[in-house]
Amino acid sequence: MRTDRSRTEGHDLRHHGDAEVRDDGARLTDLAVNVRADTPPAWLRERIAGSLAGLAAYPDGRQARAAVAARHEVPVERVLLTAGAAEAFVLLARALTVRHAVVVHPQFTEPEAALRDAGHTVDRVLLREEDGFRLDPAAVPEDADLVVVGNPTNPTSVLHPAATIAELARPGRTLVVDEAFLDAVPGEREALAGRTDVPGLVVLRSLTKTWGLAGLRIGYVLASPETIAALERAQPLWPVSTPALAAALACMEPRAVAEAAHAAHRVATDRAHLVAGLREFASDGLRVVEPAQGPFVLVRLPKAAVVRGHLRDLGFAVRRGDTFPGLGEEWLRLAVRDRATVNSFLQALDQAVTLAQH
Repeated sequence: MRTDRSRTEGHDLRHHGDAEVRDDGARLTDLAVNVRADTPPAWLRERIAGSLAGLAAYPDGRQARAAVAARHEVPVERVLLTAGAAEAFVLLARALTVRHAVVVHPQFTEPEAALRDAGHTVDRVLLREEDGFRLDPAAVPEDADLVVVGNPTNPTSVLHPAATIAELARPGRTLVVDEAFLDAVPGEREALAGRTDVPGLVVLRSLTKTWGLAGLRIGYVLASPETIAALERAQPLWPVSTPALAAALACMEPRAVAEAAHAAHRVATDRAHLVAGLREFASDGLRVVEPAQGPFVLVRLPKAAVVRGHLRDLGFAVRRGDTFPGLGEEWLRLAVRDRATVNSFLQALDQAVTLAQH
């Protein structure tokens, strides 16, 4: 693990999985975007559609905000609804006074991009493959007053122990933990959401991944009332639409929480099937980062860019890894899909690897 004071180093911080399936992407089976397949469910679509009758009125987020607070057993003053978790990164970058920002990589690149856009200099702590991309709190500079880490981390699928992340907390430091994929972890193990005993803790959650609402934009922040107030002042008026608020309210209901928990176990089973299949390519030089705990896996293999192109020709989109600081062109991220889709993908991967070797 090391600190990197360089700037973007050629990494396209604004490249995300959706770029893999734009334009002609409709013909491809999507393993590039980390949104759960076959979502949103019919009952959630109906709830969102039912909200359309109220579009003449300005959005009122009080009920949804209270529902999020109840879900995490915190006061409503510790909750802020946002237009997706990505908006929260922009708010943090704009609203907080930051002297020394550190982003732990490889991870979702939008936090660093937002900080840089707001004029902040960003240092990177790069987790290493030989350490399993595991977090060492001692590697984070002591004078950092803003630290950003994902859990489970996109794209490595590493789930850091909550106690390890909490070691990063310091008086005067804002500790931002991106838990956008934590509800895809069975039992939400290692969650910090709802914790009020960790100083400076800011937890981001997204409803777009598990529920398939990327096009609706809904997420939320859990933090101290003072931090929430500062972020809220940086938001435009009515930042979350009425349909998005209806979705947030619905997803906080007990049956929805139970459905998400069930989905997390199904994802774990499907991921195990994917990883087992990928291990069969070890003789071709493919390596899976394990143990994977998110709804995606990170793999390293020779000629990955060439393999990715052949996979596209064979009808499959996967996420390139070289846009993540700390990774290079030999890395790919694969979203977890159902067993039948995975079986088809593994057959295509076999062909793609063979073609890349000739």
